[in-house]
Amino acid sequence: MVPFDKEKAEREQRSVLVIGAGPSGAIAAALLKRQGHDVLILERQRFPRFSIGESLLAHCLDFVEEAGMLEAVEAAGFQRKNGAAFAWGERYTHFDFRDKFTEGKDWTFQVQRAQFDKLLADQAALQGVEIRYEEEIVAADFTAQPQLTARRADGSEYSVQADFVLDASGYGRVLPRLLDLEAPSNFPLRQALFTHIEDRIDDAAFDREKILISTHPELRDVWFWLIPFSHGRCSLGVVAEATRYEGRPVDLDACLRQFVEETPNLRRLLKNARWDTPVRSLGGYSANVKSLHGPGFALLGNAAEFLDPVFSSGVTIAMRSASMAAGLLHRQLQGETVDWQSQFAVPLKRGVDTFRAYVEGWYDGSFQDVIYHSGGSPAIRQMISSILAGYAWDPRNPYVTEPQRRLRVLAELCASK
Repeated sequence: MVPFDKEKAEREQRSVLVIGAGPSGAIAAALLKRQGHDVLILERQRFPRFSIGESLLAHCLDFVEEAGMLEAVEAAGFQRKNGAAFAWGERYTHFDFRDKFTEGKDWTFQVQRAQFDKLLADQAALQGVEIRYEEEIVAADFTAQPQLTARRADGSEYSVQADFVLDASGYGRVLPRLLDLEAPSNFPLRQALFTHIEDRIDDAAFDREKILISTHPELRDVWFWLIPFSHGRCSLGVVAEATRYEGRPVDLDACLRQFVEETPNLRRLLKNARWDTPVRSLGGYSANVKSLHGPGFALLGNAAEFLDPVFSSGVTIAMRSASMAAGLLHRQLQGETVDWQSQFAVPLKRGVDTFRAYVEGWYDGSFQDVIYHSGGSPAIRQMISSILAGYAWDPRNPYVTEPQRRLRVLAELCASK
């Protein structure tokens, strides 16, 4: 009989270690496993667990399909989504993903993230990915071969050496914290209040296949999301800078209700709603890093950078980064020489910067002027619809390749008419 070696038992050697079992972690792990690699996911929480960000973009399904999970997602009964609607006072407009410039998926889903994230993680596990829940990364050493220290739920610790580490820890931002990679965001400090409700919407004109983004009637930098789920429920939230909360109720439920009461279209839609879930708060969510990669690691999705929830770009960026990183890492593990800066960071950032331009335009009012402008070119609306569907990396779309200049010119044209 081989004698028990406690020291060896507390050390592991794996090919790929993924931190976090959320969408980017599950997608990246599944893609690498499908290529025959040894993959371990360590997840701090126990699934299902609550997560914000329930309105997917159409581009997300390209990566779900790539990872062999689309059939399971389609069968889960989530609310289908085919576009985005916008309301400000009496103004209303919408963009339909079936009418867009870029080829790709014409629809997607609006999901309760607790169930959706668990579904993706379970699908990765069914493909052979090992996932350990309630295990937290507490230390990282990349001076030689990547070595991470994991702490189990019972407080015991062990180390894992890996050929490469993908950080998909989302808002946990494990490696940015442990490796001093965090950098300040250039977005103002904003806070979101949000909840799930039984909406009881009886307006026949309300389109449950679109997210509804509403602008506060007087405060144009304050906006709301209303995301319909299946079975008569919605996600409801408000986003505003910290100063907009001054003088409002300290109680989160009362504060969110006050914002809704000030916004006629939401007050009307939700007049019968049953508020049955405590309101939560999330602030200071915008984040950035000094680098998206380093020797032996790469950062995925929100672990690297999060812009703003206004266009639901977070999960799309996360899944896109997972797909790109998995493809590049597969080549590296096969012995190829790869360049993570030019082949991962730079191309990923192009799409992120496209979203950034429209987020900035939303808050300075220029993109709102475009969205709420009546008339306009159908071709331009198709190009914008593509971006709202998540196709922010299409080099053929001029509103992707030159987002700031094109948006500025378009806003000036709309303002002059």
